[in-house]
Amino acid sequence: MGAHTILSATQPTKSLISNSIVITSPLTIELKSEAKPITAAWVLSGTPLSRTESLGRSHDFTSNNVIWECSAGRFDWHYVQDEALVVISGEAFISNGNGEERRLGPCDFAFFPAGSTATWRVPELVRKVAIVRETLWMPLGFSLKAWKKLLRMAGLSDAAPLR
Repeated sequence: MGAHTILSATQPTKSLISNSIVITSPLTIELKSEAKPITAAWVLSGTPLSRTESLGRSHDFTSNNVIWECSAGRFDWHYVQDEALVVISGEAFISNGNGEERRLGPCDFAFFPAGSTATWRVPELVRKVAIVRETLWMPLGFSLKAWKKLLRMAGLSDAAPLR
């Protein structure tokens, strides 16, 4: 397998960025990137190697959808962006520095806000699908939401069904 299915969107786009829908199987897709070690200063034990594959980026470049895989090891991870993930295969044990450890296995969801740190313990291999998102300065994010609401109220934009 390994290939993404790309469907054209129903609405044409006027930007230079593709408006395509990506459909793929994150469990079987072949990761093309070369395995890279986790940042050395973050590694607590083992020699964890990670690989990623980008599945698509948002039109405003604030979000990236990736498949990430990591081999056995224990390491800290410092989140500079918001990250929401679903584990696809394998398992990892996440601790928050307070001695609490939580297992993440297939179909488990986690959210790590920008600025947080977690310790990952990967016994063998873990694969996840993650949505990594740049955070916006709060006044800017609030202004954007208010602007979009005004456009919807004025009938100049479609309603967002999930909001």
